[in-house]
Amino acid sequence: MTAPAAPAATPKGRLGNGQLRRQVAEYLAGHPGPCKTGEIAKALGRSAGAVGNALTTLAGNGEADLVPGKPVSYQANSSTAAAAAAITPRAPLPPKPAPAPAPAAPASSPAPKPAFTPKPAAAAGPVTRPNGQVYQPRSLADMPDVDALRRLRDAGVPALLYGPPGTGKTSLIEAAFPDLITVAGDGDTTAADLVGEYTQNPDGTFTFIYGPLIRAMQEGRVLFIDDATLISPAVLAVAYPAMDGRREITVKAHKGEVIKAADGFYVVAGHNPGVHGAILTEALSSRFSVQVRVTTDFDLAHALKIDPRAIRAAKDLAARQAAGEIGWAPQLRELLAHARVAGILGEAAAIANLVGVAPEEDRDVVADAVAKAFARKAVAPLALGRQI
Repeated sequence: MTAPAAPAATPKGRLGNGQLRRQVAEYLAGHPGPCKTGEIAKALGRSAGAVGNALTTLAGNGEADLVPGKPVSYQANSSTAAAAAAITPRAPLPPKPAPAPAPAAPASSPAPKPAFTPKPAAAAGPVTRPNGQVYQPRSLADMPDVDALRRLRDAGVPALLYGPPGTGKTSLIEAAFPDLITVAGDGDTTAADLVGEYTQNPDGTFTFIYGPLIRAMQEGRVLFIDDATLISPAVLAVAYPAMDGRREITVKAHKGEVIKAADGFYVVAGHNPGVHGAILTEALSSRFSVQVRVTTDFDLAHALKIDPRAIRAAKDLAARQAAGEIGWAPQLRELLAHARVAGILGEAAAIANLVGVAPEEDRDVVADAVAKAFARKAVAPLALGRQI
């Protein structure tokens, strides 16, 4: 039997996103039988923690198998070789050069800081999201919003996007960052949902599975905390050390392991101010140096051929919401739903549904605005009628 070929030499510098996972998959595919994490880490010249995270991701994707028993080991399956070939990593990042010693400057005349020179913005145009849908960038700071967010990532400045549900916050973030890891926040989110926890193996032993925060840190990816203000402040606090100058966290649940953020790691969050229970604490707000208000793009609604009468009603209600008269107004999500329902059930049902999705406390005002826009005497919520 021919011994498996030795793994190709791997670069010792910092790796681009996905490259370590590809190397681990190649190693498994070239070494039949169970392989221990430490064995792979030694062969590739990488840390056991980073290799373990790559193995966990491969196993979670069905691209490798976790072998029952102890110590923890993994083996290739029928999908491993294909996974190694399918992963297209970024080019590895070159090692940082050692900083040259700066000459001592006279105390009376410190050297001035160089002036900031902005990068040229990329041309505006549609961006395809991971789900295949197309996102049309909007203007932010005199440049396409996706470029603005990418610049903030390059500079390590966390951003918070806030606004009513359905205005496109998630669409923008997915368009800007293809390497996104998303955490959907709610009142039940725990620290383990961010950091990770021990999971029982079939043989009764336990393995610590890293959570999305640690995976994003180790892989140099973007962590999107959706509905961040619904998460308990005590839970969110576990991410704060990773977001500031320290860029590291201590995993107390896993033997006090210290995780340092790789280049490219970035945190962006979403906040829906009008949602019950959403509280933007001072501690959370202070972590996001840039906070961007996101509202419905009514120009886009017109471009999507949504009924102008529905758009007119939505704009009227948005103005009332801004004035504090009501707490809810239809956003782009509801306008798109209106167009779909109209195509399926007809205009009357779509109008009634637009009223029915409004919160009960605002429904009468919404019904009046919709009736006025569609020149109807009255509009009631969509409901079942008599037997037919």
